[in-house]
This record gives sequence, C-alpha cells and structure tokens, in this order.
Amino acid sequence: MKKYILADKFFYPNRTRGKGYLEIVDGKFGRYFETLPEENAEVVDYSGKWIAPGLVDTHIHGMLGVDVMDNKPEDVTTIMSEGLLKCGVTSFLPTTLTGDYDLLEEVARGIAENKELATGAKIQGIYFEGPHFTEEHKGAQNPKYFENPSIEQFKKWQKAAGGCIKKIAIAPEREGAREYVRMLSEQGVVVALGHSNATYEQAADCVDAGASVWVHTFNGMRGMTHREAGMVGAAMTLKHTFAELICDGHHVEPVACEVLMDKIGRDHIALITDCMRAGAMPDGEYILGEFPVVVAQGMARLKEGASLAGSVLELKDALKNVVAWNLATPEEAVEMASLIPAVSCKIDDKCGKIMAGRDADFIVLDHEMNLCETYLNGISRYKA
Repeated sequence: MKKYILADKFFYPNRTRGKGYLEIVDGKFGRYFETLPEENAEVVDYSGKWIAPGLVDTHIHGMLGVDVMDNKPEDVTTIMSEGLLKCGVTSFLPTTLTGDYDLLEEVARGIAENKELATGAKIQGIYFEGPHFTEEHKGAQNPKYFENPSIEQFKKWQKAAGGCIKKIAIAPEREGAREYVRMLSEQGVVVALGHSNATYEQAADCVDAGASVWVHTFNGMRGMTHREAGMVGAAMTLKHTFAELICDGHHVEPVACEVLMDKIGRDHIALITDCMRAGAMPDGEYILGEFPVVVAQGMARLKEGASLAGSVLELKDALKNVVAWNLATPEEAVEMASLIPAVSCKIDDKCGKIMAGRDADFIVLDHEMNLCETYLNGISRYKA
C-alpha cells in the first residue's frame, strides 16, 4: 500500500528538503519527490506543516503511573509505550534505577522477552542507570545497592536480557571502572558516566577506555571550577563523546545549556527526559525506586532532602524549548531529539532518521515546533 505525505519541510539527517512529497510504502519510508510522481495517488496533505523523524528517548524511567522497576513488562509495552506516542517518541530505551541486583535481572529479562509486544513506541534496548555509582551525587539512586562494577555480574544481567542492554552508567571513581568500561565497550555496550564525584582525570581515563556518554550532564556530577575541571569539564572538553541533557528549564539553566552546546557542538547533544512515573500525571506524591517523591510546578523532588528526582518532562517539550530559548535551529533541535540520541546509543540503524527502507516512524510539527501528529509504521497513531 502506497501513499504520499505532502508537507512544507522534511528533516533528513544530512539536509532539509523543501515542500514536496514523501512516499510511504507498506509502512516504510520511500523516496522524496518535489512534485507528485503519479496521478490519482493517495496524498495526506500537511501543507503548512513539517515532517521530522520520530523522537528517540534513550533515558526514561516511566510515565502515566508506570515505572520500569515495577517489573511489570506488560505496563511498559502498553501504557508507557502508547503514552510516549503522545510525546512524539517512537523509539525508547526503558531505563532502570539502582536497585536489588536480582530485581534488575528480572526487570531485564521481562523487558527483553516482551519488547516485541510493544503496541506504541518501540523498545530498542535497555538502559541500566547504575548501580555502580558513588554517594556524593547519588540523586534519587539508592546508595545501599552501590558496589564496584563486576564483569561477572554484568554477564548475568546481559544473559537475562538476551543481549538487550545497550547502555549502562557508572561512576568513574569506582574500583575497577576503567577495565569494566574497556570490556563492555569491546562488547558493543555503551558506557555512560554519571552520579559521580570523579575528577577530570578519572573521567578521562574511562573515556580513554571507551566510555562515550555523560549522564544528564551537569546533574549528578562533580562541577567545574577554575582549579579542578571535574566531570563537567571532562564532558565539555573530551572529544567524541555525547552529552545527555534535560531541557525542562529546571534541571539546567538555559544559559548553561547554551554553553555546553556551543562548546561540544549540537551534534553531540542528546536530549533526554529522565522522566519518572509521574510524567503526564497530576501533581502529587509518587514513588521513584524506593523513595517518596513530590511532584509540583513541573518538578519532581525527593520528599526528604528535596533533591531533583528525575523529571516529568516530555521529549516533545524539550524539542520545543531549545528552539524557544534560541539555543538551536529547528533542524538542530530535531537532530538532538532523534538522530543524536540514537547514534549515542548505537541504535541509529533502527531509528532516528527519515531514510528509504526504514520503518515510517515520524512526527508532524507546526512552525512553532508543536507536536501535531505521530506516525508509527506509516500509520497515524496520535493526533493532538
């Protein structure tokens, strides 16, 4: 079955195409044409609108009352997966928290065995955020489970996950971190660095060993001073790495976002949400991992200590924010919310770009970057 999408602009990975027609054939992207290539063809008219690849959230714990750590994979593949379509997200990495190691194994197994059953946004792998962190910047991670990294333990998790763990985050100062990073990187697993009080040199050692992503940059990491560059300084200066960034206006001041973007380039920024179960839910009290959280005024904070505890950000809003804050062009914003997250987690062979032959997962935007519609496999699944 074939149809054509008519729109004012199409966001391709290497260039932006002007007004024309995008071919959709049996749920896959086809070619782009400046004029309609055949008479009497089915045309879906989005004149005045833009077409972008479906967004990719590579760091998200939950939403709509669902948390990955609940160990209810059916909720992740239905409630969470469907809810993400309303956020413009068509691919994601369900993200764990530091927790009991046996529970982490069961969560990994459950997601892996059920990921193909996702009815909405597609599960492209699993992200283990922790548990090899340190206490100084623990955030909402539970320190009672913190331990040094173990290759044997990771093998157990990865076996349970059937190889689906795409990314894991650790603190560089943990004993054995460098060797752990080297071995996992050689296996194709992306190692991220965060929730850490590491020095610049400790972070650099892990990057030298293969680490390539900074966990929600600025948040949960040693800051930069004029005497010690710290984790933030490492994120800003070490080449060929990617910085996760939460652009909700609460986690990171827009000016700080701009400094990071200007320093490392917008093609190395991966917009993420770090959204927890309260996403798309009313203000109130929730649980993140084992900790009570209060959500109010767009922020999620631990009930005790008031530290930020994830977010309630939707990726479509991060996309809109960076343009509204004059930090990025629409083209740059789209890449930071789709292609760059996918590249950073080595899943860009599955998602993140409009490309002939790929699943036709895309979104429709107006000129103010508002989400108008979400398509999955060439079928409209959400309309604002």
